Amino acid sequence: MIPSRPLARTLARAVAALLLTGTVLGAARAETIRIAIGTQDTTINCATGGLLIRELKLLEKFLPHDGKYKDATYDITWRNFTSGAPLTNEMVAGKLVLGAMADFPGSLNGYAFAKAGRRSLFVSVLSGSVQGSGNGIVVPKDSPVQSLADLKGKTISVPFASTAHGLLLRAVKAQGWDPARDVTIITQAPEVAGSALLANKIDAHADFVPFADLFPFRGFARKIYDGAQAAAPTFHGTLVDADYAEKYPEIVTAYLRAAIEADRLVAAEPEKYAELIEKVTGIEAEVAYLFHGPLGLQTRDVTWKPEYRQAVKTSFETLKLLKKADSDIDLDRFVDDRFIRAASAQAGLDYEGRLKDYAPTPLVATDAGTGQPITDVSRVAEIWVRGEPKVRHYASPEAAFAGLAALEREGHAARALYAQDHRLGIKLLATQAWFVRDRDRHLDAFLLKGDAEAHAARHGGEVIDFVSARTGGTQVSAR
Repeated sequence: MIPSRPLARTLARAVAALLLTGTVLGAARAETIRIAIGTQDTTINCATGGLLIRELKLLEKFLPHDGKYKDATYDITWRNFTSGAPLTNEMVAGKLVLGAMADFPGSLNGYAFAKAGRRSLFVSVLSGSVQGSGNGIVVPKDSPVQSLADLKGKTISVPFASTAHGLLLRAVKAQGWDPARDVTIITQAPEVAGSALLANKIDAHADFVPFADLFPFRGFARKIYDGAQAAAPTFHGTLVDADYAEKYPEIVTAYLRAAIEADRLVAAEPEKYAELIEKVTGIEAEVAYLFHGPLGLQTRDVTWKPEYRQAVKTSFETLKLLKKADSDIDLDRFVDDRFIRAASAQAGLDYEGRLKDYAPTPLVATDAGTGQPITDVSRVAEIWVRGEPKVRHYASPEAAFAGLAALEREGHAARALYAQDHRLGIKLLATQAWFVRDRDRHLDAFLLKGDAEAHAARHGGEVIDFVSARTGGTQVSAR
């Protein structure tokens, strides 16, 4: 039977409506999800939460494609910043949903969201130091200043509202000084401070990762204070817009899964990824290795250790002191470990086990000179030979200096030399260190001349600089 024309038109309209409905439903299922991430490439301790994920396309590897994400497409965008404050502005404005920064600007992020009537969550740690190492204070290379105590009445610059700003205020307070009267603190970005140090226009500069070590490596500054002296934990981590995390928890977990993978890659081949960091940022690979290599200046650690929670709390208190905040944020709601626990489970990691593990990034190596396994890492020294892809490890500074002499006789040169601070236990650029040589000609390295002198007074030995330590001389530099 052939339907009448009116009935045919009605059927055609019904079919068209059904097709249109199916198209609309399909479009709903094929949602395009925006993932806008803010990074700090030159703040290299954010690398496993930004630069490496982006450059190696790790996020794409772990994004979900099942369940409600079965037909979803992802619009991934990255924005790079030199500090946390402008990154926070973009997050509050809704232009970014994830961002990596340190504890102090991260706390500011939480306050900024609260002021806007919204919430952000601190969802993971990326890298940090329970001792506080990473932030530091430097002076011009030829300055007579040897310690923080020598800076009373001087001008110190620092990037305001940074984690280094918080460190500086705590360090000044620990000296018993009034930061408004006993020192002059001015704001200065790292790129400006570098020129000011080179031209001797400032007495000192406090900064965050990696600048307190980058400027000395480049030869125009000396580090006279490391955050480890303050024993105030510090870290870099990731924040997310709470509304976004509630809507797309699997995406937040996927991002953190990518960060765990980046961490695994760096642990396996630190030199290779230090070179990648240099290629992208211009921060020398030798400095990246100082942080990310074995026994590094900071430890890559995704777990929310109590000390890192305390760092956030301390940041809140410092912000109140600076009158940058006038209310409390619920720490237990702001620090949210659900997503990093889920990502760890996906990666097969024992989160609780890692939470209790405070060991630095381990060194499993043999002495480059003797071939014997290195079992005591307290006096380890390392040489990165120019033209070689891997760093050479030695059981002691004196063994490393003997190795360096042999290398130079063969026409080789060192890109960098590293040592471990005998008191603080942190990795040092050996060229910046002071050494104590005992009667058996064993060498112990120290960041601070005062620490070296105190050790020599207690245990005997002579205090010498790097040049004398490597040549066997006895002259002590006045630097």
